[in-house]
Amino acid sequence: MSLIADYGLVLLVLACLFGFFMAWGVGANDVANAMGTSVGSRALTIKQAIIIAMVFEFAGAYLAGGEVTETIKNGIVDADLISPNLMVLGMMSALLAAGTWLLVASTRGWPVSTTHTIVGAVIGFAAVGVSMDAVHWSGVGPIVASWVVTPMLAGIISFCLFVSVQKLIIDTDNPFLNAKRYVPLYMFITGFVISLMTMTKGLKHVGLNLSSTEGFLLSIGIGVLVMLLGIALLSRIHVDVEADKAFHFSSVEKVFAILMIFTACSMAFAHGSNDVANAVGPLAAIVGVIQSGGEQAAGAKSLVPGWILLLGALGIVVGLATYGYKVIATIGKEITELTPSRGFAAELAAATTVVSASGLGLPVSTTHTLVGAILGVGLARGIGALNLGMIGKIFLSWIITLPAGAILSIIFFFILRSLFGGV
Repeated sequence: MSLIADYGLVLLVLACLFGFFMAWGVGANDVANAMGTSVGSRALTIKQAIIIAMVFEFAGAYLAGGEVTETIKNGIVDADLISPNLMVLGMMSALLAAGTWLLVASTRGWPVSTTHTIVGAVIGFAAVGVSMDAVHWSGVGPIVASWVVTPMLAGIISFCLFVSVQKLIIDTDNPFLNAKRYVPLYMFITGFVISLMTMTKGLKHVGLNLSSTEGFLLSIGIGVLVMLLGIALLSRIHVDVEADKAFHFSSVEKVFAILMIFTACSMAFAHGSNDVANAVGPLAAIVGVIQSGGEQAAGAKSLVPGWILLLGALGIVVGLATYGYKVIATIGKEITELTPSRGFAAELAAATTVVSASGLGLPVSTTHTLVGAILGVGLARGIGALNLGMIGKIFLSWIITLPAGAILSIIFFFILRSLFGGV
């Protein structure tokens, strides 16, 4: 335990810096998943999107980020086979590797998966730096499977949502009237689904335990409040005859633009709740070991400290505000043409899928989920509505990301081991 006894404070400070760097990368790159559709459909400006995301990314990370953090901290590697010293250095190398790759990707505008990056980095140091047996391969299976299942699920949900919009609103004799009639129901669904998972799963990490019944009833109340607020905002929208001459559904899309304010908030919350774990999961493991002087196993079950979630949330917000605009353009404008009615379906489908996964503790790829949802909306209009060239580039960047995270992590792991006396 001499490493922790001799360098505990230095390691803790470095771990916090690396964790913040990784969280910055999450904000700079993955925020496009939360805000890209809103900006691409012109429901929000980039400045409005960044303000909304700063508030709701922070709330999602702090209030509902604990379940997935526990999985990243304990579910990928077998802490019993890794000494506390190696666990600390390994998790530090994973954070530094993931942050570095996200910096590279963000400067180039690539929408890569931060989840792939950190999972690859953690597997990399454990498998090569320690031993293949140190990886919980049985625990990795469900995580990898979720990367395939969640985009498909989000695509199916968004396809069904957009088809319902077409049947109930677009393909009717009076689409504007029907938009005002049915959009409040979509607002209720948005408020209900997001709050349900937060109330029943997330809030225990900030010391508030609600029963399933209490959470369900409170979520209905929040859904109703969201719907009433939406109705008040919709009352200001009127038919624009001149705009409708140029585009028949112009007035209808203005109604959906109001709805997209709510779905943008929910997507940002969902993103924060799942992806903060990519930064603070390894940090939580490091802090647990250092604070116990190396006595506590890194895999010991423990409540994630609130200040760690706070650090991750701040990092996400700073990354978003300083560099998030680059990747927003790729997600929002270059996969398929988005309007508010299409963007709403993609955002609500992705948010529902991601928050559900967060409640289950699965670190899903928000990138995959939202791209799957956008593809679902595009397919509802026909394969010709999709930019297959851009989709191919995005898929290629996904394939590269996991090994890039693993390789960088291995390199940084051996560098840190040599710096701290070849532990």
